[in-house]
Amino acid sequence: MKQSPRRIDAQPDARARHTSRVRAGAAADPKQETTMLSPRLHHFLDERHAAYTTLSHERTVTAQETANSAHIGNRHFAKTVMLKVGGDLAMMVMPAAYRIDLTRLSRALGGREVELAQEPEFSDAFPDCELGAMPPFGNLYDMPVYVDARLSEHPEIAFNAGSHTELMQMPYAEFEQLVKPEPLWLAHVM
Repeated sequence: MKQSPRRIDAQPDARARHTSRVRAGAAADPKQETTMLSPRLHHFLDERHAAYTTLSHERTVTAQETANSAHIGNRHFAKTVMLKVGGDLAMMVMPAAYRIDLTRLSRALGGREVELAQEPEFSDAFPDCELGAMPPFGNLYDMPVYVDARLSEHPEIAFNAGSHTELMQMPYAEFEQLVKPEPLWLAHVM
């Protein structure tokens, strides 16, 4: 059953290419007009007339749970892994089905020190997002973004959009154009 596109912000913009709101496993709830998207992300995408859809789902915490709840394959759902590269925050965007290899990442980055960032180290960096549900748009938060090149093999990707109950889908090519991540091949199957 296809949903007809519908704007999720208060002021419709005739130039926007495609936005809609769909509830995973059910028809869209007309009473549920308020979006839980990161306001910064929502503004950025609408300002650039980006093609995207949003999907509500049951509250989840892990990328695997989110992919399952939204009925999206865990190789198509992009999780954001927070890192410290040379002491600075960075994002690694990769399929939920994979696990990061810090040694390979360090080598790919010229031997720089790479470690997983702990939640207290990045919680203040995303004031408009729930902790752990930040979208893979590091450019909006002044941090570099690395992306597992396997995501580019899919026409669309899905990712957290600032909350543990909303995700966003968009063409991979559009994500790449907007974020300009550095593509790398680093993950291992879990």
